[in-house]
Amino acid sequence: MVIPVLNEARLIEECIRNVSWADQVIVVDGGSTDATVPRARDLGAEVLIQSPSDIAAQRNAGIAAARHPWVLAIDADERVTDDLREEIGRVIQETRYSAYRVRRQNFYLGQEQRRGRWGRDWVVRLFLRDFRFSGSTAHPSLGTGAEVGTLSGCLTHVPYRDLSHQLEKMNLYARWGAQDLYARGRRASFTDLIWRPCWRFMRAYVLSGSWRDGRFGLVTSILGAYTGFLKYAHLWALEREHDQSAAPPGT
Repeated sequence: MVIPVLNEARLIEECIRNVSWADQVIVVDGGSTDATVPRARDLGAEVLIQSPSDIAAQRNAGIAAARHPWVLAIDADERVTDDLREEIGRVIQETRYSAYRVRRQNFYLGQEQRRGRWGRDWVVRLFLRDFRFSGSTAHPSLGTGAEVGTLSGCLTHVPYRDLSHQLEKMNLYARWGAQDLYARGRRASFTDLIWRPCWRFMRAYVLSGSWRDGRFGLVTSILGAYTGFLKYAHLWALEREHDQSAAPPGT
């Protein structure tokens, strides 16, 4: 079990207790300034300090330290359901696949998001320890190069405490996403800034049927579109900063 964390003192105890059935629980800390590390150690978790680092590097450090051939990677705001725990126990004995995807049940302000992007949220989290994560700073992916199985059990996921917390994370993840794009040579166009957010709203609200959820669907669709706008606004800001730093003095 590998759990990357950063200032998760509020959640880490419940998270570790939820996976206490695992042979080994490894918490990989990215530089917390709260009580995350001592609380994790008090509950018997092995704590690795991987600071400063992104989520992929934290997970990979935990995978490298894992003793069991199978690894389950979760975040502090995710919980393993009883059905998923029992299913994991079965599939790692069968070893039909070397990695498995699992669906996340995402809850927002007490309600499950069944439509839009959050309603179709599949992540590869159970895998043999030979694999590693790479790619996006905010949402790294597991490179398997093999056929991936599908689990029927779910992870429950409560990504935000409230709206204020959501806005904070939206800005952080948008900035990370912009940094990834900028490093790959992408630049923000008018299409990125205008049409991508509009399309994201239309896809969630109209095509995915979030309009059926009333005000809840409207708010979540608008916030999803705003996240897309923020990412490319941050990308535009990175371009501006680079242009200004490269300009000759006095221009």
